Amino acid sequence: MTTPEETQVSAVISLLVENESGVLARVIGLFSGRGYNIESLTVAPVEDLRHRSRINIVTSGTQMVIDQIKAQLSRLVPVYRVVNLTEAGPHVAREMALVKVVSTGEHRTEALRIAEAFRARAVDTTAQSFVFELTGATEKLDSFIDLMRPLGLVEVSRTGVAAIARGPQTI
Repeated sequence: MTTPEETQVSAVISLLVENESGVLARVIGLFSGRGYNIESLTVAPVEDLRHRSRINIVTSGTQMVIDQIKAQLSRLVPVYRVVNLTEAGPHVAREMALVKVVSTGEHRTEALRIAEAFRARAVDTTAQSFVFELTGATEKLDSFIDLMRPLGLVEVSRTGVAAIARGPQTI
């Protein structure tokens, strides 16, 4: 039986950092140097005038490990702010995937039917294949991909999680 301290949790951690060379390497180095896993990572500039970028990291571990990751990230230079969105309250987390399915006949028709139900958009179509674009929660994308496997799934490309707090809170 696992105690609450040993229970694995998933966390979405957002960082506001200086948009300069080497920052991402320092963040990733912290994770790899301590054996922490990164399940998803996104980074993009968010404030042009201040030259800042936002990094969203999905990771998992015990609550103690998640707290340790947050504390260690906040000590990195030039990290301005670190927020565990999972703990901070309600947040919106989305990801985008491109899913290639090669099929003919009934499988092709079924792939289109499932895509419609998931609100996936066919962004490329040939006589033998589709490339679907799908945006949503990670679980939604996972479900869509699982349903496409028997229908001819051949390739998947995912963006990783982009996340932001709901309401007036900001990073």
